[in-house]
Amino acid sequence: MAHTFKEIKVWQKAHELVLAIYRITEEFPTSERYGLTSQIRRSCVSVPTNIVEGYKRKSDKDFAHFLNMADSSLEETKYHLFLSHDLRYLNKINYSQLSSLADEIGRMLYGFQNMLRTYSL
Repeated sequence: MAHTFKEIKVWQKAHELVLAIYRITEEFPTSERYGLTSQIRRSCVSVPTNIVEGYKRKSDKDFAHFLNMADSSLEETKYHLFLSHDLRYLNKINYSQLSSLADEIGRMLYGFQNMLRTYSL
């Protein structure tokens, strides 16, 4: 197991997504500051936050639960990205890059959850 949450690969990718979304949403319309900008930032920050919280839990079962919550927040983020693209706040290239990163994180979370379940048996 990692000595710190910063060593967890899926956390690193999720943190990368947060930084990218914060940069991109700086360009969103100011009218969305308390709407979509706030929502997408909150949902994407929830992904690495849940990984960190689960990491400090005492059991693999608890950790898997928090990874599941991270995955749920990731799905919410994916929808916000889709909506942002449809509203033309994200161009096709940015949407594609962020979506690909989110998909990669989803696969990593799935694999991590399966690994924890296997060790818990």
